[in-house]
Order: sequence, then C-alpha cells, then structure tokens
Amino acid sequence: MCKISEEVVTDMKKTVVVMQGDQTGQELLDEALRVLQPDVIGFEIDFETYDLSLENRKKTNNEVVHEAARAMKRTGFGLKAATITPEEKGSVGSPNAILRREIDGKVILRTGRRIPGIRPVAGAYAPISVVRMAVGDAYGAKEWREGEGVDEVAYRTEKVDRKTCRAVAEFAFRHAQKTNAKVFGGPKYTVSPVYEGMLKEEMDAASKRYPTVKYEPQLIDATYALLLSSAGDAMVIPALNRDGDCLSDMVLQMFGSIAGAESVLLGFDEEFNTQAVMVEAPHGTAPALQGKNIANPMAMILASASLLTYFHDQKSSMASRAIYEATIEAVSQGVRTADLGGSVTTSEFTDNVIERVRTKLDVWSTMQNF
Repeated sequence: MCKISEEVVTDMKKTVVVMQGDQTGQELLDEALRVLQPDVIGFEIDFETYDLSLENRKKTNNEVVHEAARAMKRTGFGLKAATITPEEKGSVGSPNAILRREIDGKVILRTGRRIPGIRPVAGAYAPISVVRMAVGDAYGAKEWREGEGVDEVAYRTEKVDRKTCRAVAEFAFRHAQKTNAKVFGGPKYTVSPVYEGMLKEEMDAASKRYPTVKYEPQLIDATYALLLSSAGDAMVIPALNRDGDCLSDMVLQMFGSIAGAESVLLGFDEEFNTQAVMVEAPHGTAPALQGKNIANPMAMILASASLLTYFHDQKSSMASRAIYEATIEAVSQGVRTADLGGSVTTSEFTDNVIERVRTKLDVWSTMQNF
C-alpha cells in the first residue's frame, strides 16, 4: 500500500482514483473535478477513473469496486461520488463496505462547521468533528431469528476490535491537538463495559499520550444532550460505528446544512500515520434533483479541498485553503443554491468558486514575492 508521506514535496504528481456514482451524486462529482483542473489550482493531478454506478456494479458483480479499492491502495488517494445502495436482498449492496475493508479504512472523519450567513441550530458556532469507527460494530453484524409468532426473537452479534478502537482514539486526539479542540463524548461504557468499554479504554490511554489535549469523556446519550447546549468549544468526538453514523448526521445539520461538510475515510499504517484517504460528500444521490442543475455542490467541492491537504506539499496546501475559503465566502456573500435559500444553479455556484480560487492563488503568489 502507498504510504502518504508528510514530507514537503513540490514536484511529485499525485494520482487520485475517481469513483463515479449515480444520479445527482455523479453530477456533483463532475462539479468538484472542475475545481481540481490545473488551470484552477495551478498544478496537475492524474485521475484514474472507475465506474461505480449501480448499473456497472451489477454488470461486473462488484468487481469494479474491488478494482477501485486496489487502485486506492496503490495511489493512496480516492475521490468518490454518492452511489445507490439497492434495497433488494442479494443485490450488489453498498460499495462503501467493500472499499473500507479493502483499504483497511479505520476512521471516518466528518466536521460540522459554521457557514456564514446560514443560521445554525442551538447556537452551534465552533467546529465539531465526529471521528467515527469505519468498520465493525452494528454494520456487518450477523443477524438471525428464532421462534414463531409473538414468541419470535431476533438476534444480532456485533464486534469491535482493539486495533480499530485504538485508531479511532489516537486519531481523535491527534486531530484535537491539530485543531486546538477538546476530545468530548464517548460510548455507553457504563452499560456495556466489555464491548463499548474497549473504546473508552483506548480513549483514556490516548489522553495520557496527549496530556495537553483537553479531555471530557461523556456517555453517548449525554453527548447528544450536551451538544445542544455546548456551542462555544471546538470538539472532537470519538464514536463507535453506529453511534458515529447517527451523531455525524445530527452534528452536520446543527450547522444548518449537511452540504456544508465533507466525509473522509482514513486508513493507517502501524504507527497510525495516514496510508490511504478517500473523500466524498456525506449526502446521498438525491434522485429528485437529477438533471435540474439545482443541487448544492458544496460538500463535494469541500471534499476535493480536504483531499489536497493529504498531498503534503505547499502548492496543494495553498490550493486546498483557497478552495475552502472560496466556497465558504461564496455562500457568505449570497451565492447560494436553493437549499440554502438562494437561486444560483449548481454550475453557477461552481463557476463562482473557481473564479474566487483563481483570484486567491494569483494574489497569494504575488504576495510571496515581497
């Protein structure tokens, strides 16, 4: 697997595995790719494309998903569109489970942040990052039923492993240290000291490794309640897979829109350094919006910006900052799609972001000469 170096490299072209999707998900991926063109960000990226549309996943019996995963293991980088998960039993299912398993993804990072001009819920102001376990727990659990009628009983066997718990805890504290946030929340370890307690043990151990990071453990139910009244501090919340799935949706919506954040899947080496990263929007394929040019491309654009931060070179870092700033500024200054109370089209929003990115990079390049 390719290791993502943290050394500053300026002349090495990166290869990004692009995973095409379905419906509006694919349309928004196309918008994000427009922002990553060399005439916008100032350098070239190689794109290796795989068709993960539902039609092609069925046609290849998911082999195309495995191919994309192997490519990500080789290059270290992936950009994925939203895809359809068929409801019928025995179909190809979601590609995400395959991708996470094959690149050994341990953590999903989603950060809710204030969008200027968009009213948050419950006064949420400072960023809140949910560090969710990417594998195990309720997802992929063995399920079965026994008995009949009103005596029928359903069972489910879940599992978590210490390596994944340690990855979640370690990344949470590193991310909190990097973003000057506190580690907050946690699992329901009082009710489940053996199962959920494993993550709490790793959180406690990580807090000793990072003594300068503020640590405020809470049970998951208290975490939900306190989030609605804790608006001032930047927070990083480690969570089990199922808890993190629910929690991240709520956190993103607290800031006014799920479109204002990206979703990042991370795989690590033995020292928990990033080895593979796949970014996507946290929302679905929005079939009702397909072909109408009104969907909000913000999350996919921010996903592309987050991917650039993992290139670990100066040009990429500057381009990432420019995309983040341009996207937030556009919304702040009234360039908004219908979901945020505006009237611009999908392509018009992207055009505006591209113009702002170009201007910022031009200005910053000029200022470097002083």
